Amino acid sequence: MGFKQGWAMVTGKAEMLIMFGKWHFSHKGLFLFGLVTLLSSALIIFPVTFVWGNLLMAITILFIICLQLSIKDLKGAAIEVPFLLMNLIAIYLQHPLLKQEI
Repeated sequence: MGFKQGWAMVTGKAEMLIMFGKWHFSHKGLFLFGLVTLLSSALIIFPVTFVWGNLLMAITILFIICLQLSIKDLKGAAIEVPFLLMNLIAIYLQHPLLKQEI
């Protein structure tokens, strides 16, 4: 899902332009935010960088929640909370292919 959303930001899809337009993001800003989202999605794939990717994704989601709250959009912020929790739970559970030593 992070890859899909990041790609939509990088390519400047109309939905993303409308959403981030509320916060006065430029095309360059949206492009850079999309690159960060794509990077975090790529990092999540590998066991070594799994935690860093999830932390980066959680930070971007928290940033969006803060932006939603800055315009007093409580519904939009509430929609993002489960996605933030998924990243935090994934960090707790760790990568499924990570070699565990006893």
